[in-house]
Amino acid sequence: MFPNAKGSELLSVLATIDPAAQAAGTASTGWISVANHHGFVSLVQTGVLGTSATVDAKLQQALDSSGTSAKDITGKAITQIVKATGDNKQALINVKPEELDTVNGFGFVRLSVTVGVAASQTAAQVLGLNPRFAPADASNQAAVVQVI
Repeated sequence: MFPNAKGSELLSVLATIDPAAQAAGTASTGWISVANHHGFVSLVQTGVLGTSATVDAKLQQALDSSGTSAKDITGKAITQIVKATGDNKQALINVKPEELDTVNGFGFVRLSVTVGVAASQTAAQVLGLNPRFAPADASNQAAVVQVI
């Protein structure tokens, strides 16, 4: 589509759940406006999972950046990752703004990653794709310290 553009000009790192030994429970990104990108992809990563651990991830939508009226986005949850087959795996969740309940004013998304049973190595990112106003890397979160 844009053969002369750098990859970093077409995507933004909008939110992360930084790599960590996540205790059993849920970690979520902050709420992200869908107004500035044509699409989004969430990357969920596992390292070594704890004994009998499970990992679930889903996208949620809200009316504002405070999470007002938060609810799940239909069809935007991964199939549960389990210890037996889930060490060092990745899962992607795609979403476009038009898949949100925009009729009722929902315009913000977040990613939630839930670890069940035992602490496990996880990380996740939400990337904004195809910015409405280029370059996309101008929308990177503050934790992005280098773009080469």
